[in-house]
Amino acid sequence: MTNQLSSKTAIVLGVTPGNMGHAIARRFVDDGAAVLIAGRRKDALVSVAEEIGAQWHQCDITSEQDLDSLVATARDLFGRIDVGVNATGWGLLAPFEETSKDDLERMAATQFVGPFQFFQRLVRNMTDGGSIIQISSVTASIMFENHAAYMGTKAGIDHVIRCIANEYGHRGIRANSIAPGGVADAPMSAGGLNYPPIRSLYLREIPLGRVGVSEDVANAAAWLAGDESSFVTGQVLHVSGGQTLRRNPSIADFVGAHAAEQA
Repeated sequence: MTNQLSSKTAIVLGVTPGNMGHAIARRFVDDGAAVLIAGRRKDALVSVAEEIGAQWHQCDITSEQDLDSLVATARDLFGRIDVGVNATGWGLLAPFEETSKDDLERMAATQFVGPFQFFQRLVRNMTDGGSIIQISSVTASIMFENHAAYMGTKAGIDHVIRCIANEYGHRGIRANSIAPGGVADAPMSAGGLNYPPIRSLYLREIPLGRVGVSEDVANAAAWLAGDESSFVTGQVLHVSGGQTLRRNPSIADFVGAHAAEQA
């Protein structure tokens, strides 16, 4: 445990037990920050808040009213907001031509419009600098099949982060994205990465020779939240073991690996 965030207050939005938001919030608390966690499920928030020693507030990122209430609660609790993290996401897998309008609208609301409106409220309420952190994905940079809606909205909000960095730097507000690869202990990707044939495909594409874990992402978030990164803004920090130097496995790779396992 360190005290590098002991003077900081933080909102972490998109927290549910075992996900990256959970790991980030835990790390912030361990580093001394006062933390307000948020997400859609009250039971999940209560569980995590009790475990790590954080405050909680129920919030659906697609609701402007919820976002207003979340930010107001943080101001009431802490007096100011130093750090805001968006760790929400929806890992839709659907062939391009089969992605429906309803899918697109839900994806845009969750991964573009909602984050955009969250960040608007953060910059309005950050009065003495601040750090905004978006959890992105390596797939915003490298290809993965049947994932276009997810990938496109992640890439789009990464560029919004650059816009915030450009337009609000004069106020000392920094904005950055963290782009993990597959995370073996997070709900969205753990299933595949803990299946040996799939895991081996990813290990082939990761120069550092292991899959990621939530702690890797939390470490990066703690650094971006703290003063040691005070001259870093407008960046996408890849936390993937170097996977973007190579590629994601293809659907054909997955099919072949599964067939070999069954043979």
